[in-house]
Amino acid sequence: MPSPMIAIVGRTGDVHNYENALRILEIPYITTLTVEKAALAGRLLLPGGGDITPAFFGQHNCGSHDIDTELDIIQLQALDLFMEQKKPVLGICKGLQLINVHLGGTITQHIESADLHKWTGRDQQHYVYHSGLDRTDFFYQLYGTSAQVNSAHHQAVDRLGNGLTAVCRSGDNIVEGIMHTSLPVIAVQWHPERMMDSGGEQLFRYFLAAYSTS
Repeated sequence: MPSPMIAIVGRTGDVHNYENALRILEIPYITTLTVEKAALAGRLLLPGGGDITPAFFGQHNCGSHDIDTELDIIQLQALDLFMEQKKPVLGICKGLQLINVHLGGTITQHIESADLHKWTGRDQQHYVYHSGLDRTDFFYQLYGTSAQVNSAHHQAVDRLGNGLTAVCRSGDNIVEGIMHTSLPVIAVQWHPERMMDSGGEQLFRYFLAAYSTS
């Protein structure tokens, strides 16, 4: 039986908000940069962070910063393994973009409306709206037709990757939530770990319950 533990693939010290969120939920986790250690867990959490190496989606750098290519490679390798084994994956902010890139999608390296979304020394706030084709996706199940979320990004999904569908968008048409059509993979562009009392806990608990590995 797979472990109920969640693997956070990231650098220790950079992911404490995610660790705190899982501690609140009393969910065991490991933080690792080793794919082999991550593979011992039943679920994968791809956290937020800097921008993805543009070469990984076929572009030159034209607006990306805080790039960590070594980390990108490890996270993409872990994602590939979990998807191959059909284990649940939750992507958050950069994690959403990694999932999209891994499945052949592309990224807008600096969105025109970045001033409405980027980190300004604190999270910004805006609404996102259900954009799925039915009412069975995780966003509608949790939030209905709209929800207020936090925001701290300047990049966004451009072309969606293979097998992915957008379940919610912001008012300026930025993809804010995605899910895979056949695998237990979901992701959001916002930071639920920093809004546990305002919808964040709901998302984590959905991920744990809907994709139970027991």
